[in-house]
Amino acid sequence: MWKRDDAVAGQPQQGGQAAAPQTQARGQESTNVNIGKSVVIKGELSGSEDLTIEGQVDGKIELRQNVLTIGPNGRIKAEIFAKAVVVQGEVSGNITATEKVDIRDAGSVDGDLAAPRIAIADGAHFRGSIDMKRDGAKPAQAAPAAAAKPGEAKPAEQKPGAPAATAGANPGAR
Repeated sequence: MWKRDDAVAGQPQQGGQAAAPQTQARGQESTNVNIGKSVVIKGELSGSEDLTIEGQVDGKIELRQNVLTIGPNGRIKAEIFAKAVVVQGEVSGNITATEKVDIRDAGSVDGDLAAPRIAIADGAHFRGSIDMKRDGAKPAQAAPAAAAKPGEAKPAEQKPGAPAATAGANPGAR
């Protein structure tokens, strides 16, 4: 597979062998894959590497454990599922991230966002709804249910053994 960086560096043009020296030369620990601005993908796109898209994707993108970056030239019409999403181009579709969605100043999103953290820069375009659910939010939702338990204790408070609580509970009941 030919890669522009391989040709410039004068490395052999063999798929797996040329990629390892490149990664070491750049000092990257994780692999980042780029989709160029002339590339058009229709269908499902999934993977287990960080991905930068400068081209066009129509369909569905799943990178649940990785970061997806939509470059300034990126044009996406897809449902997106990723760990984190950075939008510098255009996205038409819903975005679900387990960590963060970041819409930069030149970014545009027409769709719903679901992530625990969302950042929309000044000058960015966004049209849709935001759902900032957190995993820790479920116990907080249980807290109002725990607050209802004193109401369950009211029959016990109305017993003659607790006259102070009974006096406070009876006027509210009338």
